[in-house]
Amino acid sequence: MATLDFSQFRVLTFDCYGTLVDWERGIARVLQRWARRHGLALEDDELLEAFAASEARQEQQAEFRLYPDVLRAVHHEIGQRFGRPVLREDADALAESVGEWPPFADTTEALRRLQRRYRLMVVSNVDRASFSRTQQQLGIVFDAVVTAEAVRAYKPDRRMFERALESAAALGATADQVLHVAQSLYHDIVPAKALGLATVWVNRRAGKSGWGATRPPDRSVSPDLEVRSLAELAELATGAGPRAVP
Repeated sequence: MATLDFSQFRVLTFDCYGTLVDWERGIARVLQRWARRHGLALEDDELLEAFAASEARQEQQAEFRLYPDVLRAVHHEIGQRFGRPVLREDADALAESVGEWPPFADTTEALRRLQRRYRLMVVSNVDRASFSRTQQQLGIVFDAVVTAEAVRAYKPDRRMFERALESAAALGATADQVLHVAQSLYHDIVPAKALGLATVWVNRRAGKSGWGATRPPDRSVSPDLEVRSLAELAELATGAGPRAVP
């Protein structure tokens, strides 16, 4: 049952990878090719959990690096964890795969439906070039895009959300008119709630064990609404009938 009054929102902000894009499928595809070449019989979730731990650590390094370079470092750490070498071409394959990660089947239609009622923004731990390739797959032109490259920080850093609120203000929305939608409790729901934003948790891993490619949250958090797909959110958020984008 929805507990949000969707009529109060003017801007929906979205995490991209994990929420709109099936990054677990994309990541596992690349890492499994590497694992098989080195005789490693690993489940996807074993690789994804190794990825999650390393990615969070690499994104919090003192010196900011673009996301492809973060991914290169992540792959080398995964190699160390499983005792196998990671060649330059292996690390490059993961770094360059972001734009090939597939959108979830429900994403584009749900975004099109939502775009008839709200301004849409992406807030993502990514670089501009990688997101540009993803946006071509999504087939959606967003009203604003906030990248880690632009902010020089990675979620859960609050600066990402502060920049999103600045962009929302430019679209005519106050903070209480912004709804943040994301799959990651750690990267998104915890910091968004700390800033007082309304949140929707898209629990893409419902029915699965573990946290997959996403680090578990470091504190308890309660999103304002939980859904299992973007299609479910679109139905709830637009079910009251058509309304023009403000």
